[in-house]
Amino acid sequence: MLVIFCVALVFTVGRCTADRSFVNKTVCAGDDVTLTCCRQSGLSGALFWIRLVVGSFPEVVAATYTFDGSSVCTSPRFKAEQEPGTFVLYITKSELSDAAFYYCEQVIDLRTTLLNKTFLSITGPEPDVTAITQDSLSDPVHPGDSVTLQCSVLSETCPGGHSVFWFRAGSDECNPNVIHSHSGAECEKSLEARSPQKCVYRFSKNVSSSDAGTYYCAVATCGKVLFGNGTKLDIEASTRRQ
Repeated sequence: MLVIFCVALVFTVGRCTADRSFVNKTVCAGDDVTLTCCRQSGLSGALFWIRLVVGSFPEVVAATYTFDGSSVCTSPRFKAEQEPGTFVLYITKSELSDAAFYYCEQVIDLRTTLLNKTFLSITGPEPDVTAITQDSLSDPVHPGDSVTLQCSVLSETCPGGHSVFWFRAGSDECNPNVIHSHSGAECEKSLEARSPQKCVYRFSKNVSSSDAGTYYCAVATCGKVLFGNGTKLDIEASTRRQ
């Protein structure tokens, strides 16, 4: 019941704020992992550690409903503890399947704040991806237009099962935001033996002036996260047609 309740809370809280920090953490398979969420003491509310894997709903892996208390609900593979000013998540003997996007969520008086956002990569076998390319946009883009971004992945095998995240970096490119995730792709199988296969992932949206920025695709495979070269989206002001 913990996961059902907490996931519902994640999607129903009315107000949401977030710090813009973003951490990319890499460990070797089998290592222990520690993720630390810094928060204020002496407040009344709830804290959650949530894991996001492509193709799945957000999963609550640890939760506490009292600040500075000892009561912490955890899932079988994860352990969490409240320490002075922190809510710490421990992953013992990490596996490749633990590679995911983790974030800490604080809820006080129906106000949600994301206190920590971490992309956890687990190193293991070398990934079969040989190249990631993103196409540039050739036509001018105006508010209200539909835009399709494309990410092509060359790999030794192409099951279409790579996990792909899309990020947007605005004026502050050091703090990208996750805007979309998906799995499954259109794949072109080469007729030549041992030739790299090409998988294409597309992301479409109707844009507004606030959507300008550089969009990156990130491919999670074999416990690692590989990034594309980015596609810059410039949005021109609309002009009235005579």
